Amino acid sequence: MAIEGVPDKMLAAQVTQYNKPYAFNTVSTPTSLSEYDLLLKVKVASLCHTDSMVSAGIFSTKLPCTASHEGCGEVVALGASVKDFQKGDRVMAGIPYNRCGQCPDCLGPEEFKHYCPNLEGHLGVTTHGAFAEYMLADARESSRIPDTVTYETAAPMACAGITIWGGLVNADLKAGETVALVGAGGGLGHLGCQFAKALGLQVIGIDAKDQGLDLARSSGAHVVIDARRGKEKVVEEVHKVTDGKGVDSALTISDAPDAAALACAITKMHGTMIQIAQPPEVSVPFHELIFRDIRIHGSLISPRLKSESIRMLDFVADHGISVKTNPFFGLREIPHMVELAHSGKMAGKGVVIIDEDEIRKEKERRGMS
Repeated sequence: MAIEGVPDKMLAAQVTQYNKPYAFNTVSTPTSLSEYDLLLKVKVASLCHTDSMVSAGIFSTKLPCTASHEGCGEVVALGASVKDFQKGDRVMAGIPYNRCGQCPDCLGPEEFKHYCPNLEGHLGVTTHGAFAEYMLADARESSRIPDTVTYETAAPMACAGITIWGGLVNADLKAGETVALVGAGGGLGHLGCQFAKALGLQVIGIDAKDQGLDLARSSGAHVVIDARRGKEKVVEEVHKVTDGKGVDSALTISDAPDAAALACAITKMHGTMIQIAQPPEVSVPFHELIFRDIRIHGSLISPRLKSESIRMLDFVADHGISVKTNPFFGLREIPHMVELAHSGKMAGKGVVIIDEDEIRKEKERRGMS
């Protein structure tokens, strides 16, 4: 069914074959809305490491699939049961799409609802995402963007932001306690440094690249340690600044083969390591688990996804959390963004400005060049 003001066709960057570049296709605009759907005119979308996993076929994604699970835009149409949004709202799209509402996770505590095994999909991972002019999002998972937060900041928050925020939520630390981020200088890591510092935590940033170390430092890490110095030296440096006990919790963001083991080694006895990265295998020496009682907690997006997304976006607005972005203009520039990301030279997040006129006007309203 046609929607007034919405074109029948749109441009989308899609995975059409595994291990091949995105294809740019003119496809039908999604105008048939389910009861909890939001149709968003996409303003900005961003690139995530998971996008390369989708392209590699790791999630057995049904093809073709419009890429990107980090998107935001303006509501142009709503499903019949949507009550808390209206046309014109600025929205960050939540990743889960169309939970079943009947499984134990859906019917249980809010913190587990996003684990629904019967989801219709995850945006940009197993169903169509944000590298398009329009996208569908689930109103029950999506959040209104505060007026002071730009679209360019909001898009990376849809995954990178809420995932590292969720890791900190799962770590359950109190102000004054110490957290280490292993992989602190990447897209998630530099946001985690800012979040953790603003939450009153002592932040240790660990990375294995000069660029990453610099970004962790400029993002607020109190102590920055080069992982290339080796595990024993990193542990020694952490103990120097934690009275010999180790950090209260470590978040593993790097998918390097030895990252999880390093994170456990710098964590205090009986402490918790939060595993966020998704390497093929997570390898940890047995003595960390048996003789030091390190607990490993996997973290998917965030517990209490809807409420924590709102809390995170408000926190971003209140504390001036910023995203180091590498903007590209127009969907057809995505291959250049992917190339830069894969070169290892990208600091922060790659974002694609899809509605260039709107972003230009947004900057003019804010007095930004």
